[in-house]
Amino acid sequence: MQNRGFVERIAVERIWRLFELAENEFSKHPERSRRYVQLARKIAERNNVQIPKELKANYCKYCSAYLKLGKNAKLRIKGKMLLLTCLECNKTRKMGAK
Repeated sequence: MQNRGFVERIAVERIWRLFELAENEFSKHPERSRRYVQLARKIAERNNVQIPKELKANYCKYCSAYLKLGKNAKLRIKGKMLLLTCLECNKTRKMGAK
């Protein structure tokens, strides 16, 4: 189906735009940035598209909060693992260090 690639490309563009908006609104309206992340995740799920790798560390997959290191997230290194902790829900994600 030729339309599939077009739809995926638009979905990824919208996801990028929503994350840009979430970053811009984070300092004044953190609840709005959370909503933008929720919308981006919903677009990805509905269109069967993965959120780009560059953006995956920017949100909490448990509470959908937009994460900024030092503000509402902390990053620790334990061996070869990166531990990203959301300070809003206190959940920790393990990510492989490169």
